[in-house]
Amino acid sequence: MRTPTFLARLYCLLLAMSASLAALAADDSSSSPYFFVENADPAVDALPLKATRVDARVLGNIAEVTVTQEYRNQGKTPLEARYVFPASTRAAVHGMTVHLGDRVVQAQIREKQQAKAEYQQAKQAGKTTALLEQERENMFQMNVANILPGDVVQVELRYSELLVPTDGHFQFVFPTVVGPRYNGRGESGSGKQPWIESPYLPAGQPSATTFALQVELLAPVQIGEIASPSHRLDIQRDGQRVAIRVATDDTSANNRDFILDYQLGGDAVQSGLLLSRGEQENFFLAMVAPPRAPDARLIVPRDYVFVVDVSGSMNGFPLDTTKTLLRDLIGRLRPSDTFNLLLFAGDNRKLAERSLAATAENIRLAIDLLDSQVGAGGTELMPALREALAMPTDPERSRSFVVVTDGYVTIESSAYKLVRENLSKANLFAFGIGSAVNRSLIEGLARAGQGEPFVVTDNEQASKAAQRFRKMIDSPLLKGIHARFEGLDVYDVEPLQLPDLFANRPLVLFGKWKGEPRGELRLDAHAADGPFQVRLPINADNLTDNGGALAHLWARQRLANLMDQEALDGGFEFSSQILDLGLKYQLLTPYTSFIAVDQQVRNPDPLASKTVDQPLPLPQGVSNNAIGSTVPGTPEPGVWAMLLLAALGGWWWRRKAA
Repeated sequence: MRTPTFLARLYCLLLAMSASLAALAADDSSSSPYFFVENADPAVDALPLKATRVDARVLGNIAEVTVTQEYRNQGKTPLEARYVFPASTRAAVHGMTVHLGDRVVQAQIREKQQAKAEYQQAKQAGKTTALLEQERENMFQMNVANILPGDVVQVELRYSELLVPTDGHFQFVFPTVVGPRYNGRGESGSGKQPWIESPYLPAGQPSATTFALQVELLAPVQIGEIASPSHRLDIQRDGQRVAIRVATDDTSANNRDFILDYQLGGDAVQSGLLLSRGEQENFFLAMVAPPRAPDARLIVPRDYVFVVDVSGSMNGFPLDTTKTLLRDLIGRLRPSDTFNLLLFAGDNRKLAERSLAATAENIRLAIDLLDSQVGAGGTELMPALREALAMPTDPERSRSFVVVTDGYVTIESSAYKLVRENLSKANLFAFGIGSAVNRSLIEGLARAGQGEPFVVTDNEQASKAAQRFRKMIDSPLLKGIHARFEGLDVYDVEPLQLPDLFANRPLVLFGKWKGEPRGELRLDAHAADGPFQVRLPINADNLTDNGGALAHLWARQRLANLMDQEALDGGFEFSSQILDLGLKYQLLTPYTSFIAVDQQVRNPDPLASKTVDQPLPLPQGVSNNAIGSTVPGTPEPGVWAMLLLAALGGWWWRRKAA
């Protein structure tokens, strides 16, 4: 009679053992995030970043943003502070300034290794210095050395960003925190990179860093509805100018992306062209509105493969939101559609070997499988993508892959390359789930797969995203797009090739021009319901004084294309072009960094300085399971326990029978 009790206790013991084994396996990973434990030494200020302030000025669809980080040393020991933080995936970071008391130091752009060497020299000489490096296109690291006791150091970053409307709605996003990245082995890992080893506060513990954000929204037309699904706002309207602030009583505002949605008066999306003159180069920006959706009878039968992340970082709120999203997406498939479901964490599980008809019974099986997931283990995205891409397909159907994840991995380039190499098989749509999604991965996957990115922050957003997804796939692809400028001499046009595009998102073109502003932009394409044409006149009325922003935005677009090509083809050619472009246009890139050095020697004993890593809050809704996931090939903790329990249980019953 004591056997069930014994086995229950044994099971609990084995669960603890398996968790320990998983933790040891995770520790064997080359690097990983960890929980912050404050240094017991009262002389060392372990939290030197005291405040972050964001000032954004949005003129229509171009945002100019200044981010001010304030570092203070309230301890007794000189410090070097290291801080990992995110930015928009479309941000063109073009300036940095350091304020130290009444002294102002303008940062210079340098080749990355040269900037790092200059930083180390200044640090060792006892000079206050700051280094800004790009680790991913949307993730940066700031190092500030020789912050003396009592110092207040303010570092200003400046960037420009183009806001592209979707369905007539504009959205400004400011990411506030980098989520913990899973770093496995082999193709699933990125090697030892210090930024990955960022410390995190436990879930629910607010950061001591204060956060303030304000947006000045200006437009040549009436500004319509303004809302934020992420933060409470204080809004003041004054005609065609709106001042927006995050509510001051929101004490945990920096643990999730700030999202601002707004609409402009007039047509939902208007085609338009901006021209700017510069001292050496002239730039243009063209935005062409999409056609209306065609008759639903023109839509071909479709096959969907849903690739869903059920790893440890998805535990709780992210996985609950994912289930809401997938119930909506799968539950509303047409009877003529087919689908399959692949779940991944440390390993993969499929609903079926081949796609199934979207019958009520098959949909129920898929939802039951999804509902049984709790979120545990590593985030093995690459094996999951490979298995999904290898699934048999019906040539009579249009296939789409739908990847659902928080993106907390470090293998972005490998994933983009894999998707690009399989473009002939399907389009790929990427859904980012969570309050601080890795937007770089989500947007990069969609860009590589010629699909669209979606970011879902809560259950309400899940419903809206599912509706937008259905509307998009029900819209025609614009095929055979051809754009030409009649009468205007243009060059260095981006993108270099115009891909087929889903029709409810505008086409955006950047480039340079010479001569006088005249002629017209002609765009011709084929939609499902016939030819699609746009004609935009070009004249002096198109000139704008926002030339600096257009130059930075053009360079940022060129950089994105070069980095995509580098990820696909490799080679020195692309890295050299990226470096040259960053130096010429004063932009932060993977190969350029900003370095600022105060020439005054302030620390007579720089070797006595302490280096502290500023801890990050866990993103809202992310559980402590996101720290210390298992490595590739390691069974999940529950699997370990069940295998051991089965073996020992068999031994027990054999012994009893004997």
